[in-house]
Amino acid sequence: MVREPLEAVPGARAGAVRRSSTVQWAAQRERGSALLITLMVFVALRLGRPLARVILYFIAAYFFVFAPRARREARAYLRRALGREPTARDRYRQVFTFAATILDRLYLTRGRYELFDVSIEGEELMRAALERGNGAFLLGAHLGSFEIMSAVGRRRRGPRVALAMYTQQASRLGALFGTRPPAGAPEIIPLGRLESMLRIRDCLEEGKFVGMLADRTFDDSPAESVPFLGQPALFPSGPMRVAAALRCPVIFMTGLYRGGNRYHVIFQPLADFSGLSRESREAAVRAAIERYVALLESGCRRDPYNWFNFYDFWQGASHGADA
Repeated sequence: MVREPLEAVPGARAGAVRRSSTVQWAAQRERGSALLITLMVFVALRLGRPLARVILYFIAAYFFVFAPRARREARAYLRRALGREPTARDRYRQVFTFAATILDRLYLTRGRYELFDVSIEGEELMRAALERGNGAFLLGAHLGSFEIMSAVGRRRRGPRVALAMYTQQASRLGALFGTRPPAGAPEIIPLGRLESMLRIRDCLEEGKFVGMLADRTFDDSPAESVPFLGQPALFPSGPMRVAAALRCPVIFMTGLYRGGNRYHVIFQPLADFSGLSRESREAAVRAAIERYVALLESGCRRDPYNWFNFYDFWQGASHGADA
């Protein structure tokens, strides 16, 4: 398969939108006491997940009460996703779902995959990509758990997965959770560096899957304005442009938390750039971003409490006052 050098990846297309400064999600300070997180890690690892989950209800309640800005923005999102005014129970449920996936991340970083019941939908897409041997992009979102992919890769023989992410955005939590990755865990590729893109290309050439989240813009990265839950929002175009330049298939991926220890991983076809010409690239990239947003919107409506963007995603959309 012929692939173009990454230097050929263009910037934003004519008319594409760029952020003038670091967006809200990157600028937000991390919340929470380091001591509280340390104690929670101790309880989770030494006394077990059941007790840790009991404590988690109180921690989620604390942040629900004392994070009014995040609560206000979450309410605006839930109003769109649910199609009605969210109740306090709806809003707390979203916070607890987020907290549950953070707790489970602790176990996943330590290879405790046996704690989870993971079901998979669309696995045939992964098998088809494996048979081609050319690798593929797995584009996800802050919808459910990105880290649950490590459990999928561990359980199923064959798929080799590398996860590309902005690791600096979870510095405190990462430092407290941090540990040497378990044997067989996916490679982590830190984004924001030139060598990161080169490593992504190498992984794809080796037939690996490269997972990346594509629902947040960052700094002055190129972005496209696409209707999402009833109003235009910005989505980064970089991941799709890299996939187009490398002429790779793209699969939409999400790991939805379904309560208790259950996760449901979904793979859906998104785009195939293998036969893409230069002349058709811009239209194909735009169409792929629009399909990505449509799949994300479908997931948000089906599992609304699984989306974790606690800031003004629509950048100024009217959402009313918080109760």
